[in-house]
Amino acid sequence: MLSSDVLPSFGKTKMPFDYYLDRDGYPCNAPPWAELFGINANTGDIVWRVPLGEYKELAAKGIPKTGTATNSGAPVATAGGVVFIGGTADGQFRAFDAMTGKELWSASPGFDVGGAAVVYKGANGKQHVVVAGPRLIAYALP
Repeated sequence: MLSSDVLPSFGKTKMPFDYYLDRDGYPCNAPPWAELFGINANTGDIVWRVPLGEYKELAAKGIPKTGTATNSGAPVATAGGVVFIGGTADGQFRAFDAMTGKELWSASPGFDVGGAAVVYKGANGKQHVVVAGPRLIAYALP
């Protein structure tokens, strides 16, 4: 029986139905379980795609980035070609090269960055990325 009330625990997130999970609590389909895509706005072609998020316990076993099964983030891009996104089940806020998809940086702000970050140029002339949660955290770009 299908029920939207069935929400078994899946790490820090909830999955809608437990029969989508394997006996270890991971999605039963092959990874990647989430991806971030770079798309050419002129042609609509996918330029790159990378797994979004990871399970540290799987990485410790030598299983590369799988993406996390549920994501609630929204990307934001800077004029300098960096894409920022959070909202992954591993709690990381990440930066990617907009041209290649290479992960450049990640940090744990201590809360889920579920919405889009805000990018602005500060009075000091530096560009900043701000994430919101129980508090605001600003990261300065070099």
